[in-house]
Formats: sequence, structure tokens, C-alpha cells
Amino acid sequence: MNALLFACALLAAAPARVGVERFDLYAHLLADKNAAIVANRASLADGLPDVQFLARRGIRVLRVFAPEHGFRGDAAAGETVEDQRDDTGRLPVISLYGRKKAPSAEDLLGIDIMIFDLQDVGVRFYTYLSTLHHVMESCAAAGIPLIVMDRPNAHAHYVDGPVARPDHRSFIGMHPVPVVYGMTIGEYARMINGEGWLRDGLRCQLTVIPCHGWRRGDPFPLRVPPSPNLPDSLSVMLYPSLCFFEGTVVNEGRGTPFPFQRFGHPLLEGMSFAYTPRPLPGIAPSPKCAGEECRGMDLANEHLPTRAARRLNLTWLLAAYRTYRGPSPFFLPLFDLLAGNDALRLAIIAGKTEQQIRDAWQPEIDAFLPVRQRYLLPDYD
Repeated sequence: MNALLFACALLAAAPARVGVERFDLYAHLLADKNAAIVANRASLADGLPDVQFLARRGIRVLRVFAPEHGFRGDAAAGETVEDQRDDTGRLPVISLYGRKKAPSAEDLLGIDIMIFDLQDVGVRFYTYLSTLHHVMESCAAAGIPLIVMDRPNAHAHYVDGPVARPDHRSFIGMHPVPVVYGMTIGEYARMINGEGWLRDGLRCQLTVIPCHGWRRGDPFPLRVPPSPNLPDSLSVMLYPSLCFFEGTVVNEGRGTPFPFQRFGHPLLEGMSFAYTPRPLPGIAPSPKCAGEECRGMDLANEHLPTRAARRLNLTWLLAAYRTYRGPSPFFLPLFDLLAGNDALRLAIIAGKTEQQIRDAWQPEIDAFLPVRQRYLLPDYD
């Protein structure tokens, strides 16, 4: 399958209605209420930004909260985002990726109900999950109900990867789940609540509005990129496997028009594909190996996962490790946080095969599957 065929398969997919577009299911919850919303540029309903979609239906939205990359989705990964105002200049936009990660009690004054509508990608280290956790915690502490507007997830049909351990908890991995956990963000919110992961025994008053016309495993063309370096569905499909390179010296396609579709380093011997990363303001201001010719692989043309794929691909990571000949260590401290533990790194260093690595993490996946099952929505079966 090449990139063109992949794009055609997505375009042929039947349209689905995302949760926020099913206004009749939640209108009664918002009637005569002052609402706030967690949203960004990908939070669209019938082609309109959520705030406009709701305003046209008489809903009072007083405040917007924004995750990593900001409300407009133009801040680079890890970049501190300041408070701002929405495109109309009317509504305050409070950053949850700046001086704080959670709404404060002051931020929630006068708010009767919170809406959460972010396009997730179904991978543990994507930080919108952590923002969800903190928003649920703040709402629970303030006694404010939360509505999660569900959206399709490209990886909701399989579970794979190492499970995060408590001693590696961070903002890119707050919960004991595999790298790919096989749930939509609405289902994940149900699991956060049900498993008691909020602090001090808090429990959020949660409502999930499911999608309509989408089934687990169906392709879903992205209407707007969920973040600057996931520009299309192909990058999203490859992201669970390619993001491990973020924790190495290898460039993962940042600084090119094809992030998470290629990887390379000047000292990967024997790899034929070549490219040169360049700084891209607002997208990849400081990519690894900037200005250097990298040798590696172009995955968009050499190998693509299909939507039926049910596993991470470790082949590329193992190949890069085995061919790297640089003086600096291959792994960076970030790698263990991405993996959720140190077992993957140590297994690679020890020369374990991909199957041996999979065999080691399988018991933890088997223990996770019945937990996951409790929170799946029947709408997607």
C-alpha cells in the first residue's frame, strides 16, 4: 500500500458524526447554564468551531481552556503557551500548558458545566490525556459536571506496548496503561473515573456523548490536524511506533513536511534514504540533526500499516539501534518516560528480539484487557 492508496481508503470512509454534533443528546444538560470548554482548532462541529456551534444554539460559553500546542494549534511540542483570547476576541482562553496544567478554582468561578472536546490519537504519551485527567480532577473538586464529546480514534481497535509503571509517571504517561490502549477519549475518561485514578478519591460527574456512524477500527479522515506534527492520518497511524525515536538521538521526521513518516540520523550506516531536517517555526523550531543529512527510512513509501494493524512496529527502532555508530548514547532520558518503564530500553540494549520483547510485556497487557473492557462503549462494537 502506498500513500496515495492510503489516502483514498480514508476518503472512501463513511462520514461519522462526532459527539459534539449530536446536540439533541446533551442540549438539556446545557440549558440555562454557564459553560466552559476545553478545545483547540480541531474541535469542530459541522464545520464550525465548537464555540460558534454552541453559541448558535443559545449555549453560553464563558471560558475556553487550551491544551498543549494552544487554542490555535500553532505552538511547538513542549512550548509554553500563554493565556490569550479566542478568534472573536471575546472569550478568554486559559492555557493548561503554561504556568499550570489544571484549571484553578478561580478559573472555574461562575461555571456551571464543563465541556471537553479534543481530537485524541489513542496513544498514552499524547498529552491530551493528561489534560483530561487534570480537568476531571478540577471539576470533581469544584462539583462541576463534565461532558466529554467523543471522537473517533485511529487506534481504538487494538492494545499493544509496555504498560507504564508508577515510578515513571509523568505528564506524558500518568496512568498504568499500555502505549496503545485501544479506547476513545470518552472511554478513557470513564476508565479514569472508574479506576479511581483521580486524587483523594475524587470522582467526576461525567457524561460521555458518543459518536454516531463509526465503529472501532473504521478509518476516520482528520478534519484538522490534532497537533502541528501530526498533519494527517498517515502520521497518526505511524505515531505510536515512531514516537519512540523522540527518546533517542534519531530524528523522527520533525523539521520536514513528513513528521512521524520517516526517521534518520547522519550516523545510521547502511540506510539508503536521505533527508535534511530544517527548523520550522511553530512546528519544529529545533529539530534533532537540523541542517545535517540524515540516513534512514521513508515509511510513507516503503511500508505502511493498514487500518487492520493490531500491533506496534518495533522493527524500525531495533534497526536504527543496531546500525547507529555515533559517539553519543543512542537513548535519551526521555525514552523511559515514553516507554513507561526501563524494560524496553534494557531489552534493546541486551539484544533481545522483537518477539522476546513482546513476550515480556504481554502478561501486563493481558491484565489490562479486562480493565479496558469495563469502559468500552457499545456504540462502537
